[in-house]
Amino acid sequence: MDNHFSKHIIAWYETHKRDLPWRNTKDPYLIWISEIILQQTRVDQGYDYYLRFVQRFPSVDVLASADEDEVMRYWQGLGYYSRARNLHAAAKQIVAQGTFPKTFEGVRALKGVGDYTAAAICSFAYDLPYAVVDGNVNRVLSRWLSIDSPIDTSAGKKAVKEAAQLLMDPLRAALHNQAMMDFGALQCIHSSPDCQGCPLCDSCLAYEKGLVDVLPVKSHKTKVSNRYFHYLFIKAGDSTFIHKRTDNDIWKNLYELPLIETKEAIGQEAFLALHELHTLFNNIDHPQFRLLQGNVKHVLSHRIIYADFYEVLVPAETECLPSCQKIKIADIHKFAVSRLINQFFSLNLSHNKKE
Repeated sequence: MDNHFSKHIIAWYETHKRDLPWRNTKDPYLIWISEIILQQTRVDQGYDYYLRFVQRFPSVDVLASADEDEVMRYWQGLGYYSRARNLHAAAKQIVAQGTFPKTFEGVRALKGVGDYTAAAICSFAYDLPYAVVDGNVNRVLSRWLSIDSPIDTSAGKKAVKEAAQLLMDPLRAALHNQAMMDFGALQCIHSSPDCQGCPLCDSCLAYEKGLVDVLPVKSHKTKVSNRYFHYLFIKAGDSTFIHKRTDNDIWKNLYELPLIETKEAIGQEAFLALHELHTLFNNIDHPQFRLLQGNVKHVLSHRIIYADFYEVLVPAETECLPSCQKIKIADIHKFAVSRLINQFFSLNLSHNKKE
């Protein structure tokens, strides 16, 4: 097979590659951690998280034996928290098996691992000839081959996957895959790529046809829904109340302030009249409410959350609220929370200290 494509990609990579800690190892555990972090996170965002995570959990045995709340806390801020839950579960799988799997099928069977991640781990750790296909690879190959089938359809996925495997140099799988990922991240970028400075411009069909800004094609956009959250920052002396999200919803197994969700945006007067609110504070004398922050917009991939934060003053001796636990306000940092909750405490606790 003519490895013209792979040779050019690798030559570009040798000059432009990023020095990343997970590239300086063949340890499948460390490579796995990096790949899970980078599934939904840019390199510049995930870099420091990776270093902190592997410092605390340097081996699969340490990770498997850790408490899930601690794993979630080290993941806090990365988002897509199912990744952390799956990572923890897969670590227990590996320990039960006795060693990190060494085949594509074995790696693919780990919880939270798909075809892309399995191919990445197997090629980077074991030099097995599996081509990776992520968003960067989709973009590079869709443009270079002028693939107009939407990449979020079975036909489009199949076309890119087959091309990726065919174009890879099987004797340099790890090097080729790393080169492809960096090439898409740094050279063949989403908007306004430097095509004239690209080593593949002479053979790129999208460049030849003027389709660089059109490809890759997606068949549809994900529908985004709005949600309306009303959080209660309950102060009982120097304590507050939190609860753990356990439903199959966003932020599962993270902690947050007591929450009332409504189907639509409502004002303060309507909120204070809610039956759920009166039920929550049914056994507490004269709770005092104050709106601290209103209509805080928090954007997730498929949802936009509009959040109101109310301060609620209750007697210091208040001990229990339904489905909540009482903690010292100063100890909130010990619990894994969403970025929305973390930003609220960062703003309000620092503000209180200044006062």
